[in-house]
Order: sequence, then structure tokens, then C-alpha cells
Amino acid sequence: MKEFELKYGCNPNQKPAKIFMADGSDLPIEILNGRPGYINFLDAFNSWQLVKEIKENTGMVAATSFKHVSPTSAAVGKKLSDRLKKSCFVDDIEGLDDSPLACAYARARGTDRMSSFGDWIALSDECDEVTAKIIAREVSDGIIAPSYSPKALEILKAKRKGGYNIVKIDPDYRPDPVEHKQVFGVTFEQGRNEFKIDAGLLKNIVTKNKNLPEEAKADLIIALITLKYTQSNSVCFAADGQAIGVGAVSY
Repeated sequence: MKEFELKYGCNPNQKPAKIFMADGSDLPIEILNGRPGYINFLDAFNSWQLVKEIKENTGMVAATSFKHVSPTSAAVGKKLSDRLKKSCFVDDIEGLDDSPLACAYARARGTDRMSSFGDWIALSDECDEVTAKIIAREVSDGIIAPSYSPKALEILKAKRKGGYNIVKIDPDYRPDPVEHKQVFGVTFEQGRNEFKIDAGLLKNIVTKNKNLPEEAKADLIIALITLKYTQSNSVCFAADGQAIGVGAVSY
């Protein structure tokens, strides 16, 4: 697919609107269901980068819940305690413990359910049936993932009276290292934010206590990557494999 026509841009009066590759190549996505809009794709592409980076730098499957082009939370696939299952409203989901991806999304969605209402979802790995069952009962605009199991796709296609937005992305796609954006007819150019956030960033511990447990390193990586895709000066708190608070700060 070379281009995809959008219903409209950021606002209903902004027409025509479409997405395409400047070099004329195929888009790195396939739209399996629905008709995503301009903001949907901003959420989709930013959220995909977030979960992809978390997976690459922690080795664990990841999920995020996005709203208004920023993450409400992100998490990796660690099992939930019985208490956390109840607080995330997933204590009745059969097979949850057997699906790391479902655990990751349950954590991400359950962190701030008010902010996540009507979210865009990104998954680092193939969406399985258990994850789809959680998504099926939540109010959500759409999802992006590298693939979907047949059963998961069937479940998701039934959402929103068959209009749920489902996007498949090529996990091997690598964007150009230089980005361009137009504002008021003026073109901005910059290098992509390729700053690597991994355990190597945490080697220089400046406190007297040099002991930084592996779980704490993972939480710091999750928090820092989450902040990388937050659209303002913010702070992020992370614990037990999930971002538990993302908020803007002023100076």
C-alpha cells in the first residue's frame, strides 16, 4: 500500500488528509480493520516505538496504553498478584498467567483507567487470544502490533460493531535517520531521537550505595523510555515492571 486516505486531519475541517512515504515506497503497515485517523496514527507510530524499545532493552514483552499522543502507562509481561489483578479488573480472565503479553497490557491499562479510556494500544509481540479478550471489553480506539493470532483478530474485529481499528506493522521497518516536518509552510529537519536507553546508561551510580538490583534497572529503563515518548516535560514513576505514574512538571 503506497498511501492511505484519512477521513480528515487533526480536525474535521482539515481535508484532504492522507499518510504516505515521501520516497514513494510502500507504507510499513497493513490496516486489517477499521479506518484509523490522523491522531490515531500519531498514537500508533509513537506507541509502537515505545514498546519496541522496551522489548529490545529489557528482553520482556511490552504493552502501552496511549492517549492524546502520550503514554498513560507502559509495562512488561510480569505476572500480576491476586490483589493487582483485582485492581486492574482482570481477576476473571482465564489464562492470564500464561500470557505475558496479556499481563503487560493488563498492567498498562490498569494503571490509570480514567486516562486510558478510549486509548490506543501498542503490543511488542503477536496479539494472542487472552490479550484480545481483555481489549474486547475496554473502550479503545485501536491497536498496533506486529501480528495477530487468528482468534485474536476475530475477537478484535467484532469490537465497535466491526469498526475497531487494527493495524499491523512490519517489525523490521527502520525509518530514515533524518526527519522532516512542516509548520506554517516552513520545513523543519532534525535527526531522529535515537538515544539508546539500556542498562549501560545506569553504570555510573553517583550515590554511596552502588547496589542497583536488576529489577530496579528494568524499572528505570521502562520509566526513561516511557518519558522519551511523552509530549512534555514530565516525571515518571515505575515499579514492578510498569510505569505507575506519568505527569507533566513545570519549572
